[in-house]
Amino acid sequence: MNPESPRPPAGGPPGHFTRLVHGVVATDAVVIGAGVAGVSAALGLCDRDVTIMSKSSLGGGSSRWAQGGVAVALPAADSPELHADDTLAVGAGLNDPDAVDILTAEGPARIKDLIGLGTEFDRTEDGELIYGREAGHSLFRILHANGDQTGAELMRSLTSAVRSQPSIRVVEQTFAVDLVVADGRVVGVLALDEHERRVLYLTAAVVLATGGVGQLYARTTNPVEVTGDGHAMAARAGARLIDMEFVQFHPTGLAGSLDPMPLLTEAIRGEGGILVNELGERFMVDVHPDAELAPRDVVARANWSQLQAGHTVYLDATESHGADFPRRFPTVFAASRQAGVDPRVEGIPASPGAHYHMGGVETDLDGRTSLPGLWAAGEVSCTGVHGANRLASNSLLEGLVFGARVARSVVDAGGVVPPLNVALSHLPKVAEPSPDESALIAQLREVMWKHVGLVRNGEELQAALDRIAAMRPEVEGRAGVARNMVETAWHIVTAALARTESRGAHFRSDHPEPGSAVRHAFQNRQIDIVPSDAMATVG
Repeated sequence: MNPESPRPPAGGPPGHFTRLVHGVVATDAVVIGAGVAGVSAALGLCDRDVTIMSKSSLGGGSSRWAQGGVAVALPAADSPELHADDTLAVGAGLNDPDAVDILTAEGPARIKDLIGLGTEFDRTEDGELIYGREAGHSLFRILHANGDQTGAELMRSLTSAVRSQPSIRVVEQTFAVDLVVADGRVVGVLALDEHERRVLYLTAAVVLATGGVGQLYARTTNPVEVTGDGHAMAARAGARLIDMEFVQFHPTGLAGSLDPMPLLTEAIRGEGGILVNELGERFMVDVHPDAELAPRDVVARANWSQLQAGHTVYLDATESHGADFPRRFPTVFAASRQAGVDPRVEGIPASPGAHYHMGGVETDLDGRTSLPGLWAAGEVSCTGVHGANRLASNSLLEGLVFGARVARSVVDAGGVVPPLNVALSHLPKVAEPSPDESALIAQLREVMWKHVGLVRNGEELQAALDRIAAMRPEVEGRAGVARNMVETAWHIVTAALARTESRGAHFRSDHPEPGSAVRHAFQNRQIDIVPSDAMATVG
């Protein structure tokens, strides 16, 4: 990137501008995040001057790591209504039905768009799409690519489409520090470029597509980029957050010392893999009628219970796949062999890990947030589509569907790039990042894993909140990842304390039964209670 350095604003002292920022880029829209949601939004805006900003590379983040597949109601025996029923059943009463209907009804068209871009899903010898089944789904509706490399294939075709669009500027290795807000509206983004120089992006629209929060936990399947940046930026700017307590833990990460944990895709269980302990006991049959195909939160807590009791958990596919395992699940096979395990003849040691966040920046059904000029899509957003527990393989579909809807909403909203002097006068006051944030980040991750994990209680949550509060002075006002992680963790823990019931992915051992189906939203660090059947109006 070669940002232009314009003249200082009229009336400003000599040299004042260069102390504020190194350069300025004016662009119709900025998309922060380069996974499936961000890239989908950018492609929908390609008739305008749009900038995709990624803290790593185009296609980085969690999307390319997705193994399980993408759920879509394309089989003849299926329908959007049946897909919606499964999504609602797993969501534990907190889904927004309208959002679910949009996801499942618009999903088939978005998948056909992907196929038109050259996405190569797995097919039979006759060229028919192959559909798999995963936990919580009543039918076979999961599309895969290259076995367990679905996310990588989607991102290959989507990023290729982005690269072919001259109107899309791709800015890599650039860290979005803060949103610039003037007169109650987002007017820009302050970022650090690849050389850690401050660059101001003036824009009429910002789309947050920064992904989830997995790296807030010591054990996670998410890559290192996934640090809750978008949640923290939105909160500091004054946007509402909602459902922050709902963190989904995948039941089966590859147990060991690797960080992040290699994922053991849910498709293995969907195709006959079973969970056993070191005694050979298949414990899920006594936990849920659907055994290994129970909702993720149920399976994850069952695995956790086994581990807490001193057992070892194994994902066993020796009977269901055996010698065919390397062909069907090449990514899992490679990770297992690296760990010294041969899944063709033995079980793979498994443990839960933080995987997905159902909460996020509150949006309406078109991705508009409570802050004008700001939209959000994908895992950083919260439309209510997932409720308290996401249905397996709905995440990639969400990014495709709501990324496209955000793009249409941004176009419909119009808007013009604000004057430079307006943005400069409202630049956030942030210092440089601390020289070494690693020790504090490691401490935070351990606190979250120990106190805010699969099974929670009020005493542990309060201990976590106290520890996080003590960390805040160390990162306040510093333009680094640690500030975002601490900010987002604070919201997750506060929301978990407020929900004195067990629902979906949020389980309180001191309140094990379901209570009132309400949603907890944040506004200016205060909790608001939102009825589950009526989301607050935003945008």
